[in-house]
Amino acid sequence: MIISEGPRSEAFDPRRFLADLTTQPGVYRMVGEEGVVLYVGKAKNLKKRVSSYFRPTVANARIAAMVAQIRDVQVIVTRSEAEALLLENNLIKEHRPRYNILFRDDKSYPYIFISHHPYPRLAFHRGARKAAGRYFGPYPSGGAVRETIQLLQKLFLIRPCEDSFFQNRSRACLQYQIQRCSGPCVGLIDADAYGVDVGHAVDFLEGRSERIIADLVQGMERAAAALDYEQAARIRDQIARLRQLSERQYVNAEGGGDVDIIALAREAGEVCVQVFSIRGGLNLGNRSLFPRVPDDVADGSLMTAFLGQYYLNREVPSRLILSHPPEDRAVLEDMLTLRRGQKVTLAWQVRGDRARWLEMAIRNVRMTLATRLAGRAGMRERLEALQDALDLDDPPRRMECFDISHTQGEATVASCVVFDEEGPLKSDYRRFNIKDITPGDDYAAMRQALMRRYTRLKAGEGKLPDVLFIDGGKGQVRQALEVLETLQVSGVMVVGVAKGEDRRPGMETLILSDAAQPSILPPGSRALHLIQQIRDEAHRFAVTGHRQRRARARSTSPLEQIPGMGPKRRQQLLKHFGGLQGVCRADVEALAKVPGISRKLAQQIFDSLHDD
Repeated sequence: MIISEGPRSEAFDPRRFLADLTTQPGVYRMVGEEGVVLYVGKAKNLKKRVSSYFRPTVANARIAAMVAQIRDVQVIVTRSEAEALLLENNLIKEHRPRYNILFRDDKSYPYIFISHHPYPRLAFHRGARKAAGRYFGPYPSGGAVRETIQLLQKLFLIRPCEDSFFQNRSRACLQYQIQRCSGPCVGLIDADAYGVDVGHAVDFLEGRSERIIADLVQGMERAAAALDYEQAARIRDQIARLRQLSERQYVNAEGGGDVDIIALAREAGEVCVQVFSIRGGLNLGNRSLFPRVPDDVADGSLMTAFLGQYYLNREVPSRLILSHPPEDRAVLEDMLTLRRGQKVTLAWQVRGDRARWLEMAIRNVRMTLATRLAGRAGMRERLEALQDALDLDDPPRRMECFDISHTQGEATVASCVVFDEEGPLKSDYRRFNIKDITPGDDYAAMRQALMRRYTRLKAGEGKLPDVLFIDGGKGQVRQALEVLETLQVSGVMVVGVAKGEDRRPGMETLILSDAAQPSILPPGSRALHLIQQIRDEAHRFAVTGHRQRRARARSTSPLEQIPGMGPKRRQQLLKHFGGLQGVCRADVEALAKVPGISRKLAQQIFDSLHDD
């Protein structure tokens, strides 16, 4: 590869530079003051392409503004245009030039990992794939991985725990109790039976759902023939869940291969690109990206720039289905083939199943962009600021925050509020009435709330967050980390929000789970504003719940003290007799005539109300 650079004089002379410029393919860099790279481009003919920037009339005001800042042009000659395209995207990633189309880069991509072990472990994985085992992915997002792992645990009961945890158990852990693990650590399942479950999980991840169902049907028939009807019923329910999943994942097709579907939409100066990943015929989910794009860039150029940057460090599938034809299709295919090491095909005029997939992607990207334009501008900026502040791979898509409220230990309530890309997700808010702890022990209250919340999430009753905020300092953060470790929850970042001096807003200290020292964001930080909003909402929700619980406790009905008298039975009694006074006047025979009240319970009610 030959490197050629233009003169470094302060007054750049384009005519002198162009006179000696080669006509070979390569990459050029426009350099401004103090060596700042303004733009990186590739060309089949360097002389012809670079000359176009210095004509008397330029394409638009943006290019004119860039040309006015040029102090140097540097070129790198390559052997082919495809090689130039690959180098161009590497240089864009390195320099992040302000006049290029820029996509936020990822540090690593998530996988599902099944370890090489007599009893393999199912886990979330990011980073280098060094450990022995099988890796499935890459998935479009961490949320897609966590959702799939939850599903696999529910279907096949594969252990999520670290080997060190597995090797030191004397009794089955909570994962076994909530039916998310078959208990191999204490010999509750033998290696052969466990291996069958792992094989089914692998088949599922490779898109062979029908093979799993066929195996399970045979197992159900064997269990029924052996009169083991309980086992047959469990397998029947497992088959039903798999069939429901297959119906929802209509993209799933036996032998469907590896395909990515890329759709873009633009409106009102905003651009959204969505990537749907299909591996082995199984839909792994999608992710949305919002690039910084000049208004004068055509859709074809945008698609080419996206594909070049997105697949620079990713595994390239054999086929890409696109919503818009890219510029320089042949060169782009050659570049992606060079990256993959095997033939890559681009298509945008497709039929059958692939047309349905593309239609789904286009519909999704348009809906995502419309939602964003409707009210996410401010939220997006704060999420991106939070991503930078916490050094996350992607802007967080789901955040939860916990707070504790009580009055000198009385009526302790924990709150959990949820925020997503749209802001507060109030349908997912939860409160926890804290019981059986030492009054005023905030650590124990936090631990109980977190354990109850994330036990339910591990059981499949919701989605895990990307970031977990805790209103408190190191002690509360330690409780959260211990709970997540106990439940074998991975991929969730824990952040403590400790109040600052004199509890003044803007002085909060962040306790990061993976940082040695606390950090303080500047008072004007958009990330801090978002954290404050989430923390304040959790505090409001906790205080409201505490006040309601305290008020109920101070005006308790005597009926609530009677064992077996739940809310429905109390309500039925009060309606039947017109209020508590009517209940007190009734005898046992009258009480027993109320629907839902047995003779025994009627006697208990009467005795409780007349024990004086």
